[in-house]
Order: sequence, then C-alpha cells, then structure tokens
Amino acid sequence: MCGLTGFFRPGGFPAEEGAALAEAMARRIAHRGPDDAGVWVDAPAGIALAHRRLSIVDLSPAGHQPMASASGRHVLAFNGEIYNHGAWRRELEAAGAGVRWRGASDTETLLAGIEAWGLEAALGRTEGMFAFALWDRANASLTLARDRLGEKPLYYGWQGGTLLFGSELPALRAHPAFQAPVDRGALALLLRSGAIPAPWSIHAGVHKLLPGAWVSLSARAPEAAPRRWWDLRQVIESGRAQPYTGTPEEAVDTLERLLGDSVARQMVADVPLGAFLSGGVDSSTVVALMQARSSRPVRTFTIGFEDAALDESAAARAVAQHLGTAHTELRLSAREALELVPALPLHEGEPLADPSAVPTLLVSRLARTQVSVALSGDAGDELFGGYRRYLSARALWRPWSRLSPAARAAGAGLLRRARPGAWGALALALPPRWQAAARALPALGDRLHKAAGVFEAPDSAEFYRRVMSHWPDPAALVPGAVEPGTQPGDAHWPEPWRQHADGFVQQMMATDLLAYLPDHVLAKVDRAAMSAGLETRVPLLSPAVVEFAWRLPLQHKLRGATGKWVLRQVLARHVPPHLFDRPKQGFGVPLGAWLRGPLRPWAQALLEPARLAREGHLDPAPVARAWAEHLSGRHDRGFPLWNVLMFQAWLERQGATAPAGAAARTFA
Repeated sequence: MCGLTGFFRPGGFPAEEGAALAEAMARRIAHRGPDDAGVWVDAPAGIALAHRRLSIVDLSPAGHQPMASASGRHVLAFNGEIYNHGAWRRELEAAGAGVRWRGASDTETLLAGIEAWGLEAALGRTEGMFAFALWDRANASLTLARDRLGEKPLYYGWQGGTLLFGSELPALRAHPAFQAPVDRGALALLLRSGAIPAPWSIHAGVHKLLPGAWVSLSARAPEAAPRRWWDLRQVIESGRAQPYTGTPEEAVDTLERLLGDSVARQMVADVPLGAFLSGGVDSSTVVALMQARSSRPVRTFTIGFEDAALDESAAARAVAQHLGTAHTELRLSAREALELVPALPLHEGEPLADPSAVPTLLVSRLARTQVSVALSGDAGDELFGGYRRYLSARALWRPWSRLSPAARAAGAGLLRRARPGAWGALALALPPRWQAAARALPALGDRLHKAAGVFEAPDSAEFYRRVMSHWPDPAALVPGAVEPGTQPGDAHWPEPWRQHADGFVQQMMATDLLAYLPDHVLAKVDRAAMSAGLETRVPLLSPAVVEFAWRLPLQHKLRGATGKWVLRQVLARHVPPHLFDRPKQGFGVPLGAWLRGPLRPWAQALLEPARLAREGHLDPAPVARAWAEHLSGRHDRGFPLWNVLMFQAWLERQGATAPAGAAARTFA
C-alpha cells in the first residue's frame, strides 16, 4: 500500500520544473509511503508520475516506483496489493510469454499482465485492492483505475490545462494550477450523511473515481468519461438470476471455504502482519480463519476505554484467549481520545464526519507499533445484513408502504407530537445516577421526529435516503447549493441500482455496499491507517465472497431479530457462541455528551455565528439553533453538528476562510 500522484499537461513542460512539482506533490502524502520515493517524467509528452512506497511485498529496490514495463511502453504508479499475482506469474510463464522477472513485486506482475492480455482483461483478472496511474507511451494516454469496491482512493480533475491526480487531495493542492473552490453541492451531501459520495469531492471540478471504474485521458480526448470495468449491479443481477439452492449447512461450508481462501491470500507479506479484533462477529471470524492457517499466534489489536458504555475490550480479549492470539490491548481514558479530535483534519484531505475515526486512528497507531499490515472485518454488515436498519426496515416498511399517502401523513403527524424537550432540560438538573435514563427520553423523541419524516417518503429509495440523513434539508444550510441527486435526471447513488435489489432490505444492502461502504467505512479506515503508515486488508471483499453473498437468499442472512446468520455459523465453528453472541455495539463515541462537555469550547469556536457568516459557506441561523438545542439538552443534535464541525475544522486546516464560488454571500 502506497501513495501516488502526478499531473498531465498536454504540450509539455520544462523537465526540471515538472520533476520538482511532482516531488512536492508526493511529499504531501509521504505518510502513505515512508519507505521509498520516486518520480518519473516525460517532459515533452507532458506527464509526471510520483510515488511514495510502503514496502510490503518485495522489499528490494526491484519494487521501486514509478515502474516501467519490460518493453518500456508502460509506466505505472500503483497503490495497493494484487493478491493473486503469484498465479498470474505462473500463468504467464506457462504461456511462454517470455517474461524475465526483475523482482517479486505485484507491480511488475501487473505490468506484465497488461502487456500480455491488455489493460481491461488484466483488470478483470485482479483480486486485490488498488488505485493506479498508467502512462502508455505508444499512444500518449494516461489511464486511472480503481479496485472493484473502492478500498483505495483516487482523485482527479482538470485545473485549467493541467490534469491533477493523486491518492489524497493534499497532493493535488500542492500543484500551483490547483484553484478549485469548495463544491457547495458536495458540502450539502456531507451535511446530509457525513461523507461525500463518489464521483463528487469537496472541491468543484475534482472527482473521485468510482469503484470498479477506469478513465483514459489524452490530449486528443481530455474529457473522456469514466467506464466500468466491473459493476456490482451486474453481480447483483447474476445472483438474482442464479440464486444459491443448497442447504443452509452447505452455504456455511461454502462461505467458510471462500473466506478462508481469501484470508490465506491476504496473509502473504514480507513484513509483520496482524489483525484488528473488536470481539464482534466480523473481525472475530477473520482472526479465527487467520489463526487456523498460521503456525504461530496471530498478532491482534484492540482499543479499550475506561467508559464501560464504549468498551468492547473484554469481548475481544475473550476471543483472543480462546483462539490463542498474541493480543495487544490499549486502554484509554476519554481525555486521551478527546485529544485526537481537533487533530482529525490533519489526517483527512477531505472532510469525513464519522466519530468512529477516533478509535480507528488509535487502533491503527497501536497496530503499527508491531506490524505493517492489519486485516480487518469490514464489509460483513453490508454483505450479510448486520446493520440494525435492515431489521427495522423489514419490520416497518412493508406495512407502512401499503398505506395511502394520506394515511402515512396522518401517522407521521402523530409521531411529531412527541415533545421531548422538557425531559431533556430536566435531565441536566437530576442527580447523575438518573441523568442517563432521563436523557434517553429526548433521544427517543428525536428518533420519533425523524421517523415521521422517514415514513412520509414516497418510495423506498427516498425512505433509505431519509434514514441515512442527519440534516433533512442540508441544501438549506448552504446558500446557493443544489444537492446532487435531488433534481430530475441526477444520477445520485440511491437510484441507479434500485431495480436490481430483490426486496427493500436487499436494496438497502446494495446501496450500502455501493456508497456507504467505500465513502464512509473504507475511506475512514484508509485515512486512519495510512496516517500511521499501516496497510489494511479486507478479506470479506474478495470477489468470490461478494458474488456468493449476493447469491444467498435473504433468510441465510437475516433470521428473526439476528443478522449475519451464515457468518455467525462460520464463526461458531471456531469460537463458542457465548463469546460473540451479543447485541451489536459498534466502534462509537459518546458524541452528544462530549459536545456538551469537554469538546464544547472547541466546537463553540468553530460554530461561532460571526465566523460562519464571514466564511460564507453555511447559514449561521440553523446551525446556531441546533447548537442551542443540543446544549440545552432538549434535543440530541450530535451527529448533525458533527458534520458541520468536521467541515469547519477541515476548512480551518486549509486556511480557506474566504467565500468560495459565485453563490457565496454574507449574512446579516
């Protein structure tokens, strides 16, 4: 896992200037690759590639990048891992391709595969996580490509006559051509759900390449559109057309085999390797399969908190003891965790409002003290039905959707009559032992109010959209913004695959896998881990596992009030159920209490109305209203406010305090 960046300026540039600019861009992402750095420039062609290397496979100089192919036609800057590259090498050798290997890196293997089979065919053969920039000297074209499900990030965009690209936005900002303002529509997306989904980014004119996509650009075709080389929607269609027909026991056998094979391939590394272990179903399954394939104890890592409401360390410890892993646990006070919050924008080139970034960053730093690679259990919820919203939707949407719009509106009106405010204010005056119970009442009232809006949704796609929303109308907070996906014809993420999901719950799971997983979960983990110089791998995202998951009937995932049934059965073969069979807790923080308490001065400064008015990105009035409601205890506005705070903290970090875009205005 590494970092890449570069630029393409048709017509050329001075060689020394181009190399210096590319090197400066790469320095901005040095944390992604502390082991080596390289720059390759073809000044007359106008292309500069730069790379920062985190050495994982083939630690020798033979793995140095950017790397030229054996013929010299292609030059590659690559970020990620190709887990099946050993099989590629054997296949190329057996076919008599005449490849003379210079080293053992997967980058060299990928180049050889591209030259032997062509780019699109080589992409289709990959099993891995990656983003790359490939220069073809024969036709003077640059190809950018990203892995199937978006484990590795890639940003790109034209700034004047120069195309900038890179693993993180700070690399693009280091180029003097970069002039992109804040994208007001993307800011509205951030306020809605806490992340900016691809293809948008926080900067106007700069895009995230969609997962499973590639784009080839040249002086002749500078505005070429991205194309899919792999599409989850087709996987879903295929799974519906050929559903799994075996017994439940056979499904468990198959999943254990497929996931075990994926774990084995992802355990290959020339550096120390371990795993995150929370004690939940997903990470415990990955660790169990790792330990079953290892002759020595697997190194596992977890973060414990003094606050019992946050602490899962006891569960992780019990699983580790049963499996016999070499377990490392770091216990933290709330104060130690809180100290990280103001520094979060240092690790995020683009604002991301997920409070669990704090413990994710902490566990990444802990793991990096002993290993360079950590496997994680991410994607189990999206593939096998682990989120509570799936169970709620299955129970509530079907009967509610059968009601007429008038009946739904009347029911929503009843829900809105909940008046939690007085209880919230009272909670602050009660003795400490009663405050937690009293505070649950306004939280319940807030959920009922949100449910009212959710159930007024005209269709299932809008139902999901409202479930995932923190601000119900975020564009109202951003003057001049038009939120992508709200206008006729927009291709925002809930719509394109709606017809492919069999039933509303599977529609939600498909949407989560296509948008929530890459733009929230994987982005958070990549940024946190790479800030610590740690590579993370996700065995559940093996193509074979994903394809099998979409063939499984829903009853193999959700049974009664339990999600991830089939994954739980795999884990039960290695770990006694009493060690993991408990309610889903998640990797959260007490956001509401932190904002009313120790984080209040930090938040107050970022939300100060005069500051918001001066900057011109946000309307101060609704923000001030939400902040006052939260401080009073009448409502819990933690998540909506966190979205605003993460943008404000990011903006402060960029030093971008002037109004951005023609639509910006000041407020009286």
